[in-house]
Amino acid sequence: MKTEDIKEIAKRHDIKVGKLKKAELVRAIQQAEGNDVCFESNQASECGQENCLWRTDCL
Repeated sequence: MKTEDIKEIAKRHDIKVGKLKKAELVRAIQQAEGNDVCFESNQASECGQENCLWRTDCL
């Protein structure tokens, strides 16, 4: 997913985008949505979240 798209999702969650990097934004969104904060944590093959919005970027 493009960073601009991620920024739009972050804004919908009232996350201040500022100079956050892509991974930081995704983790902030995960936290705001009440999900595990696991993006790019090398757990994609074990997380069991097959329908995760970030899965393709995480692998």
